[in-house]
Amino acid sequence: MLILNDKLRIGNYIEINLTMIKAHSFHIPVMGIGFTIDTPLKVSQYGIDSVISLVDDILLEKLRKMYCGKYEIPYSEITDKTEDFRAKRITSYLNLINSLAEKKFEELKNAAVEKGNEIKKYFNMLPDSSTVKKEFNNFTSKYFNLNEIGDWIKDNLSMGSIDVNIMTKADKDNYIKDVKLPIQYNDAHAALRGFANSDLNSSIIFSAGMNPRLYSYIEHFEDFYPDQNGIIKKKIVLKVSDYRSALIQGKFLAKKGLWVSEYRVESGLNCGGHAFATDGYLLGPILAEFRDKRKELIQLLHEIFVKALTDKNRSIPKTELPLKISAQGGVGTAEEHQFLIDHYQVDSVGWGTPFLLVPEATNVDESTLNKLIEAKEKDLYLSDISPLGVPFNNLRGNTKDIEKLSLIAKGRPGSSCPKKYVELNNKEFTERSICTASRQYQYLKLKELDKEDTIPEEYKIKYEKVVEKSCICVGLGTSALLANSLDTKIEGEGVSICPGPNMAYFSKIMSLKEITDHIYGRSNVIERTDRPNMFIKELNIYIDFLKNKLEETRTSTPDKQEKYLLNFVKNLKEGINYYSNLFTNLKDRFEDTKSGILNDLEESKKALHLLSLEIENLLMITAIAH
Repeated sequence: MLILNDKLRIGNYIEINLTMIKAHSFHIPVMGIGFTIDTPLKVSQYGIDSVISLVDDILLEKLRKMYCGKYEIPYSEITDKTEDFRAKRITSYLNLINSLAEKKFEELKNAAVEKGNEIKKYFNMLPDSSTVKKEFNNFTSKYFNLNEIGDWIKDNLSMGSIDVNIMTKADKDNYIKDVKLPIQYNDAHAALRGFANSDLNSSIIFSAGMNPRLYSYIEHFEDFYPDQNGIIKKKIVLKVSDYRSALIQGKFLAKKGLWVSEYRVESGLNCGGHAFATDGYLLGPILAEFRDKRKELIQLLHEIFVKALTDKNRSIPKTELPLKISAQGGVGTAEEHQFLIDHYQVDSVGWGTPFLLVPEATNVDESTLNKLIEAKEKDLYLSDISPLGVPFNNLRGNTKDIEKLSLIAKGRPGSSCPKKYVELNNKEFTERSICTASRQYQYLKLKELDKEDTIPEEYKIKYEKVVEKSCICVGLGTSALLANSLDTKIEGEGVSICPGPNMAYFSKIMSLKEITDHIYGRSNVIERTDRPNMFIKELNIYIDFLKNKLEETRTSTPDKQEKYLLNFVKNLKEGINYYSNLFTNLKDRFEDTKSGILNDLEESKKALHLLSLEIENLLMITAIAH
């Protein structure tokens, strides 16, 4: 949420700067399915924005029942026999979390003396540059009793936003018996409806690319349109990995009279969860393009937006609506955090992976928490376990993978598929889509493989490719059940978790105060001294990704990959040159690490050059062979 920034106080009169600013300069992105499922209830009273995943309505209903019991609120179960149960479960859960969070926030504001320590915790966690923090410290040095500044506290405390996330690709068709339901009952459509019908005044974050049918469905809900003052009750945020994608999606929505309030730029590979790799475009140059074209983007989209609203006879905002740019993926130090804000002019920085080690904020069971604490670089890898067919950041030795290997050893690979959220687009053996991690699919696929006349080495490769897929739609939610001592009879106790590579450098459980102190540079929780700069880390992950693509090309048809590989190399070279110029010319930034960063860039340039020669050599051999 937003607060007014006081510019000047003279006596009892306040001159207000009408520019709205956030209490904090960071947000907690969605993590998995269950890790941030109730995070807003834990952090929003401190002015921190966070995001709930809307994938698993079964999990949401279990948590709703738990919280109703905890706070003595009447609970009426929404069963799968209820019409439109998925949307109704989501609406009910979001309304409950919103109500409870607002109550906690109001209690904090209205009981200054009783909640004195909580009030101080709120202000202590704010960045030191915060005007309201400075004023609070000034007041408390003069007034012994917090009740004496109670009205000021009420006016200046700001609640964090309770945002939600929909993965656009997770839009499974649904059926009653064998009758396919209309599109609006698809999973993502129902989730959107659940949010739209809720009491929330917040944002919906769409990730995993454009879904035209889903985006068109937004038009049906009044809360996504601006009123005559330009206020939008439910805002649209798009998670993107480059400027072109933002422009295409922004135009598509603007033509419907829908404004994108924020573009959340995420590193393609230096992130948690599913990794949507760019064609070698790196985060720094991408953010520079957003910064340099921001005004142009606003003007272009606003023109299209106003025309669409005019055609629909809707209210036209008197001024251009704000458009925020945020960034996330691999940030790990206060210096990196502030650099993103100052140099790229981003409005907020996402801190995801480190918050998995903050039990005050996220749901991670004890066993998984210990594995995260011990995790080093080799334990964090880009896997092919996701049934969505997208590379997925994985933790080696997680309990869901152990469970999967146990089933393989018993000769029964695959999941019983209890929730079916990723039964998407695979009709290889059946009329209705089934999940590639399911026992049904893997049984049929391996049966087909057994009929092929395949040499043992090739059979092993194909076999492992089939059984590698894991039931992450269950595994990514189970930790929330275990952490809250809830029943896992249907789900089992296997936990999937998807930290980014940055987890290797965080190695202890932290309090909410400790992690915010780290983010704002008041302390340092990273004990290792060899952590690479976030931009260097991403570059090297991309080089490793390119190496793997080259190896794949050796066993496929190289000429089909020629343009892709050469373009990938070109973009990485341009990225290295950009960083070389950036860090060479920086003044008063990264002074302690600049020489190491420049040396790392030189090493990366050499590694990329050798890879480039290998690619050219392979393509030459292929051309001669043809």
